[in-house]
Amino acid sequence: MKVVILAGGFGTRLGAEGQLTPKPLVPIGGRPILWHIMKTYAHFGFTDFVLCLGYKGEMIKRYFREYELLHSDFTIELGSGRTITHSRHDEDDWRVTLVDTGLRTLKGARLKRVEDYLDGDSFLLTYGDGVADIDLPALLSFHRAQGKIGTLTAVRPPSRFGELVVQTNHVQLFTEKPQASAGFINGGFAVFERRFLDYLSCAEDCDLERGALERLAAEGGLAAYEHPGQWACMDTLRDVDYLNALWDQGKAFWKLWEEEDSPTQNSASRILDRPVMPALIR
Repeated sequence: MKVVILAGGFGTRLGAEGQLTPKPLVPIGGRPILWHIMKTYAHFGFTDFVLCLGYKGEMIKRYFREYELLHSDFTIELGSGRTITHSRHDEDDWRVTLVDTGLRTLKGARLKRVEDYLDGDSFLLTYGDGVADIDLPALLSFHRAQGKIGTLTAVRPPSRFGELVVQTNHVQLFTEKPQASAGFINGGFAVFERRFLDYLSCAEDCDLERGALERLAAEGGLAAYEHPGQWACMDTLRDVDYLNALWDQGKAFWKLWEEEDSPTQNSASRILDRPVMPALIR
């Protein structure tokens, strides 16, 4: 199944960070949050991605265009520019389609504009700024059992502040960023049947939530998978610091994958018969 990731927003609430870097490339533990999201899907065997690009999409294109050399050892023949890469990363089976869906395009139109890159009867969809310890096969099984056009993942958002339980001027309990007990919100990680695309248009003002999903819900075609685990969204600089702290402390709940302890020994070296682009050596 194709995995569509909405990665075109402005990231205005990230301040200067969002102005310099598209939100999907803001790093957690030295890697873009987009990479973390894709690693979650790849962990379950979903490695065919379609990225809906917008704001500073050229930076995301460049990241993947240079990925092989930046994350591998390589030998370069000076003069000819011939490069031999010796693969050291675990993403050899990823297939990434990068589509410019417009600068100010709303999410519904972004999805509609990648329709030609989607095949099969269904596809996976998520946002480029949320992570979770989600069981994707369980989500997919739930979706198929419901027989609906679409399934959203319902999550309880974590509190942005520590919680105090106070009684007679004494703190009885302190919990840092507890899981909220309020209602559910849409956490992304959705599954849709292809016919959902008929609810959308390529018009720049075609939204996903306000419009298509509202209509689908009103018609009874939208299911909700209640994710029992953890979820977090990188919306502000505070969120960036929080997610990086979890990673640095070894508490990144979304890290379901295991890294190889050593470089791949049986992967063949690859020869690139082209000069190295200047951007690769800056």
